Amino acid sequence: MLTQPVDVVEWMLPRHPRTPGRARARLLRQAFEWQVPDESTEIALLLLSELVTNACHHARGPRDRRIGVRLLLPTRSVLRVEVSDASPDLPVPSHAAPEDESGRGLELVAALATSWGAHPRGEGYIGKTVWFTLDLPSPACPPARTG
Repeated sequence: MLTQPVDVVEWMLPRHPRTPGRARARLLRQAFEWQVPDESTEIALLLLSELVTNACHHARGPRDRRIGVRLLLPTRSVLRVEVSDASPDLPVPSHAAPEDESGRGLELVAALATSWGAHPRGEGYIGKTVWFTLDLPSPACPPARTG
């Protein structure tokens, strides 16, 4: 049985206040290359920013540990975004009060993503991965493969 190849890009970023912006810029370039619809790209940018911000600010672990980001286009109609960090603590959505200035990130992810979750990283790696998927309203078109 033939399966469609998965398009994947990934990069490592430092735990730094500028990292969410850098991650958004890279996602924007990749979404353009994959021809992800604009509305889906905007949602993915917002949700990626939330996950990377959480990894920068809340993840326990050595400051020199980097944050991993993976973008996957497993089919032309689904985008998956993963953010990995060195903290073993799985995220727990909080319920922010109206006057709270923060604490709504995972609620936003749950509301806007098709699905989301978190799991410990694979064997040989420390930390966790938090991910979300978005169903794309029209198929994204990955670039033609060469070779």
